[in-house]
Amino acid sequence: MVREPTDERPRTSCATAGDEAVAAAVVDALRDVVDPELGEDVVSLGMVREVRVEHGQVEVDVALTVASCPLRGEIAEDARRHVARLAGVRSVQVRTGAMDKAERSALMARARRKAQEKSALSLELGERTRVLAIVSGKGGVGKSSIAVNLAAALAAPGRTIGLLDADVWGFSVPRMLGVSGPLAVRDGKMVPVELAVGAGRIEVVSMGFLSGEDEAIMWRGLVLNRAVQHFLEDVAWQGLDYLLVDMPPGTGDVQMGLARMLPRAELLVVTTPALAAQKVAGRAADMARKGHLKVAGVIENMAGFTCDHGERYLLFGEGGGQRLADELGVPLVGSVPVDPAVAAGGDAGRPAALDGRAPLAQVFSDLAEKVAAEIAPLVTMTSCSARLLEHVEAALKRSAS
Repeated sequence: MVREPTDERPRTSCATAGDEAVAAAVVDALRDVVDPELGEDVVSLGMVREVRVEHGQVEVDVALTVASCPLRGEIAEDARRHVARLAGVRSVQVRTGAMDKAERSALMARARRKAQEKSALSLELGERTRVLAIVSGKGGVGKSSIAVNLAAALAAPGRTIGLLDADVWGFSVPRMLGVSGPLAVRDGKMVPVELAVGAGRIEVVSMGFLSGEDEAIMWRGLVLNRAVQHFLEDVAWQGLDYLLVDMPPGTGDVQMGLARMLPRAELLVVTTPALAAQKVAGRAADMARKGHLKVAGVIENMAGFTCDHGERYLLFGEGGGQRLADELGVPLVGSVPVDPAVAAGGDAGRPAALDGRAPLAQVFSDLAEKVAAEIAPLVTMTSCSARLLEHVEAALKRSAS
């Protein structure tokens, strides 16, 4: 009989009593490392075989489904970051290996049970599509402008980007991109509004295509959650490289529903340099992790203002983005300065990221390339978690027929 992975702690080996406390903290920190395809932390999945600590030098053994798993580097680096931030840790080494047949069978059994428990949506997304939710703990930090400009910068080199404006109450994406509806319907599915961007394109879905820009949306949380579900499930997305979801601020029904509907989503947390904004943004990250969503990184907005004469002013403080990233054990993806071009571009429907003459365009280009190269690289899941999920889903369909 195959025993399923549980939340039992992995093996630990310690040189001193002080190292035992460090090892316990390491295991707890590894619970924040989420497999982006399976949507659970690596400890609960039984992927952490052993933690060794000797005078603050930490070694972690992680077993992946196969040795050639394309997520190997991403999971190992995520684990290293989370452990390295702990007090008492002097160095971290993460070793990855392959599960044996019994371990893979146990993991598949757990994935099958979780798939039966969760009501994840059936979306028209390819296996290589990375889903990035742009979140913030509060309004007013420029989350939507970050989402729009990041989408434009990701699309410009030739990628296909989906942009879902899930901020149903406060939709602003259509105006910022200069697009309008209504949404067409084909074969029972909504067809996104398309916008050519450089060599690529953005597919956009927003409540703004179904409602007037000045019309208030007076819906309660559960209705909002259902609307977002329709925008995810009943849309004919076409060959997306990335799906960006501009989330409403806070930690309400829509945010909690995302963990159920999109367990493969990864979060980019937007904050400003101010300590108060950092703390509020931390709550959004905490909510995500309680829903087993991976926090992929932090983006700091309004990082400073540079006058025409070259002097820089820290209007909203300094260092909040890096502090939050360090606190969460994730990378700071980038810092975006205060620039009137952002507001002007949003009002005109021409994102600042597409103005090749503006310094801000290079900031967003660098941000997008870091996302594509380091934070959420595009990989074809031919042999790792996604393939495991395919077997699980096929087994569930066979048992239901």
